[in-house]
Amino acid sequence: MSQWETLKQLDTKYLEQLDKLYQNENFPMDVREYLAHWIETQDWEEAITNYSLATIHYQNLLDQINNQYSRFMQEKKFVCQHNFKKYRQNMQECFGEDPVLLAKVVATHLKQEKMILNAVEDQQTVVDTTQPVDFERQQDIEQKITVLRNGVQACEQELKFLEEQQDEFDFKYKTFKFQESTSSHKQVEEEMKVLQNMLNVLDSNRKKVIDKFSELLKEAGKLMDTLVKEELAEWKRRQQKACIGAPMDVSLDQLESWFTATALCLFQVKRLLKKLEELGIKLTYDKDPFKTQRPDLEKQAVALLTWLIRSAFVVENQPCMPVQSKMPLVLRTSSQFSVKARLLVKLQEVGTRLMKVKVCIDKNSPNGKGYRKFNILGTTTKAMNTMESRSGSLCADFRHLQLKEQKSGIGGKGSNETSLIVTEELHIISFETELVYQELNLVIETCTLPVVVISNASQLLSGWASVVWYNMLCNDPKNLMFFSNPPPAPWSQLSDVLSWQFSANTKRHLDADQLSMLAEKLCGTTENYADYPVTWAKFSKENLPNQNFSFWLWLQGILELIKKYLEEIWNDGNIIGFLSKKRERSLLKRKPTGTFLLRFSESCKDGGITFSWVEHMSNGEFKIRSVQPYTKTHLTNIPLSEILRFYKVMADENVPERPLLYLYPDIPKDEAFGKYYSESEAEFRNNKYLKTRLIVVSERPSTDLSTDELMDACNLEDIELSESMKWDHIPMKTYQDLMEFLRTDPLTSSA
Repeated sequence: MSQWETLKQLDTKYLEQLDKLYQNENFPMDVREYLAHWIETQDWEEAITNYSLATIHYQNLLDQINNQYSRFMQEKKFVCQHNFKKYRQNMQECFGEDPVLLAKVVATHLKQEKMILNAVEDQQTVVDTTQPVDFERQQDIEQKITVLRNGVQACEQELKFLEEQQDEFDFKYKTFKFQESTSSHKQVEEEMKVLQNMLNVLDSNRKKVIDKFSELLKEAGKLMDTLVKEELAEWKRRQQKACIGAPMDVSLDQLESWFTATALCLFQVKRLLKKLEELGIKLTYDKDPFKTQRPDLEKQAVALLTWLIRSAFVVENQPCMPVQSKMPLVLRTSSQFSVKARLLVKLQEVGTRLMKVKVCIDKNSPNGKGYRKFNILGTTTKAMNTMESRSGSLCADFRHLQLKEQKSGIGGKGSNETSLIVTEELHIISFETELVYQELNLVIETCTLPVVVISNASQLLSGWASVVWYNMLCNDPKNLMFFSNPPPAPWSQLSDVLSWQFSANTKRHLDADQLSMLAEKLCGTTENYADYPVTWAKFSKENLPNQNFSFWLWLQGILELIKKYLEEIWNDGNIIGFLSKKRERSLLKRKPTGTFLLRFSESCKDGGITFSWVEHMSNGEFKIRSVQPYTKTHLTNIPLSEILRFYKVMADENVPERPLLYLYPDIPKDEAFGKYYSESEAEFRNNKYLKTRLIVVSERPSTDLSTDELMDACNLEDIELSESMKWDHIPMKTYQDLMEFLRTDPLTSSA
């Protein structure tokens, strides 16, 4: 099966990613669809560095489009003809003078498609690791539902048989009464015996039916325990973990099918018990089980149904601001957010009625002084419907809600005078609706996980820290004062959560070595990190040693740097990232001169990345050299791959040399980073315009540090080769030698 055909069979969330990928009309999805096989058999990566091959691919693609256009003409598909004619014109305009650009575009799209497929495989791997246990549990539940359903059908058959018996007894009894006055005494006695025997049998069968219903409700109760106390509770825990980045399956479709099947059985039991009441009214006697035991059974059935339906009302999508989809449960006042409630019982008749859901906040909030209160703005009442769910479930999707803080009684905004800071205050959004179905009238409620409400973007990361800490350690949604005394987190649990922050935002999690460095940074030196308790204050409130920011802010700064500037390099595993200087030294010292690695700075609040390389001296000693960290300010102007590509150091006699040769452990630099380069050297030279490029040059310190030092700090100068260069900050001799080098170096002479 082709890559494209495989992609089209994926779930909706992956198809949405594919839809976003093909938003640009320069390479439309229609062309990808109809020419899928041909496109996937061409070597687009090779064409990026081979102008002749790129030209051939460009011409062949136009021919393929023409052929497809002819097929549409024969098939009389006018709209498709029109579209493909437009696609050909667009491609000629975009790529006619630069076929290499077409190769880049197609290669990038194919690579992004492959990343989507890899994400699916990774998710399946996670699911497969738990499949044996899940499969056994599912089989057990399915079996219990089958037993319950068969039991209901058996009771229904017994009830029909009992009704026939009662009708027969009723007919004979009335006949006896009609003929009693004309019958002899002996005939009357014989008929009385027959009727008594029939009544005894009827009474015995009534008791058997009651016993079967009693046993049926016990089985239903056991099934309910499994569904509500185990499966639903486990789903809620998975949802908590998924909210803070865990790769968890939080689909509700399986639970919904189980809840629906159980509810249908219980409603049927309730109807059959009502039928027993009708039979008891027609015929009753002393110690009639229909009179003495049936009412209790009906109460049990109603209680189980009530428990089931109230449990089935859940929050499918937790509150989230669209612009912060990776940070749910952090809401900003006056900013829109969405939240979705769902009923896990599909009852067709209910779908035709209006179940209005009302949303509110802090229905049972703490009454502490200074605890902020909010109003919800927007459409706060909405009817549940099946249109907002692809599976036909009853949902209420609130997409445009806002929070506004209530003013205090003295006229100003309420000030938080409790021991909790703003980002430690927890609030609950609740939903309420009414279900009327088969004489069952219920008010049902559900609520979200606790949310943190901020008023300023600067509070976002602190609010997200609170969400992470709460959902990592607490399962009680009513514990709104959690942060009045937050428990510590064992490193074994916290390390997983930290890794999720990266896997949820990129395609790569943190490995054991990276987590080991973070453990040392957060916990200090200890023999057993796994059980080490990390306090809430140390995690997000206290500053790191010799720094003016916390561990959490430092880590989030690095994550933001990766997302904006380093994601491809990080996803490919080319950044070791979290590495102590001691460990860096031990990794590099036995490697050949020019071996380098990339690690994150420990002194930059908003994230910084540096590279270090090893140099071996003639006397047998070695030096580890590092550059000052690159931050978003630098990487906005020049990609890291270009910095590594052209990086030079002023060596002896001020002659620049390239110190970076091999990415650790032994990958040639251009092999590791070549695919990220903006253009090949051939493209740079063959361009008809004089192009400029940014390069980075470091000046070697006049006195080298001893090998006892852990790193060298080289002063950086960013040099832009353009007509408007300013050289006043570079020593004249350095400038003259550099210009001489640029005139002779084949890699830069074209500039």
